[in-house]
Amino acid sequence: MPSKGSKEEPEPECQDPGGDESQSTEQLNVSRLRSSSVEIREKGSEFLKEELHKAQKELKLKDKECERLSKVREQLEQELEELTASLFEEAHKMVREANTKQAASEKQLREARGKIDMLQAEVTALKTLVITSTPSSPNRELHPQLQSPTKAVFRKGHGRNKSTSSAVITAASQSVTPEPVSHECKEVDSILFAEFQAWKESPTLDKSCSFLDRIYREDVGPCLDFTKQELSELVRAAVEQNTLTIEPVASQTLPVVKMSAVECGGPNGFRSQIVTKCALSGLPRTCKHRIMLGDSGNYYYISPSCRARITAVCNFFTYIRYIQQGLVRQDVELMYWEVMRLRREMSLAKLGFFPSEM
Repeated sequence: MPSKGSKEEPEPECQDPGGDESQSTEQLNVSRLRSSSVEIREKGSEFLKEELHKAQKELKLKDKECERLSKVREQLEQELEELTASLFEEAHKMVREANTKQAASEKQLREARGKIDMLQAEVTALKTLVITSTPSSPNRELHPQLQSPTKAVFRKGHGRNKSTSSAVITAASQSVTPEPVSHECKEVDSILFAEFQAWKESPTLDKSCSFLDRIYREDVGPCLDFTKQELSELVRAAVEQNTLTIEPVASQTLPVVKMSAVECGGPNGFRSQIVTKCALSGLPRTCKHRIMLGDSGNYYYISPSCRARITAVCNFFTYIRYIQQGLVRQDVELMYWEVMRLRREMSLAKLGFFPSEM
């Protein structure tokens, strides 16, 4: 025991060997962690670099592919434009050739008709000369040796002109009427032609224009005005809408009970035509045709006269529809005269004139 007066000396500290070992272990772990994190970072950066390099390669490939496709598209567009231009040029060429051929054909047709008219007149004149020449009174035109020298000198000229002119003189002297040669004179009506020209500028099927309004009042309306008013209105509407059908019928299909058809015996035991009642006029007539309005499926038997009237109106509407659609490529005056001819056909049909084959 130390004495009371002596000072207490500090006790020496005892070193713990276990604590040093734990410190070194922690440092080792930290260094390992650091090295592993650095290694992981390096590997991650290398992986990212590789992925970036791959992405760049794929991007370059896609850029090349886009460039190639854009070149292909430009080439196709250029080829399409060239093809379209060549097609339009070929179409215009075909149209020009067709117009040229049509003009040449029309010219040849006019020349041929003129030649035909001239030859028909010459044939008629020659027939007249032959008819008026008999043994008792020979025709001096056929026998030039009977003419006096002065007349023979006066008659010199072209043979065809001589025959044509002498035919009239000989016919008048012999009081023989030659066969008529139809030469129709035509003159354009200024009012009708002006109305047609105004309509031709903008073709339409509207009745309000003056051209069609006049034709409806003067031709179409009277031509389709039948005894059966209700059916007449339906026929007129079907003709305007281009939904009317006309077809020939056999005698077996004619209604016998409804229309009270009467069959008469013909010569030599043959059967004559069946007479039935016309649906439009209400009169007993020989009905060789029937009409159907639209898709109704109902048929109406009509007489030849009624068929001629309906056909005349249908022909008129067909022609003006062709003009409206631009299918008629003729001079305005030629189209005008064709319209006038169709109007005349409607007028004749309304008055009861129609071809025998109707």
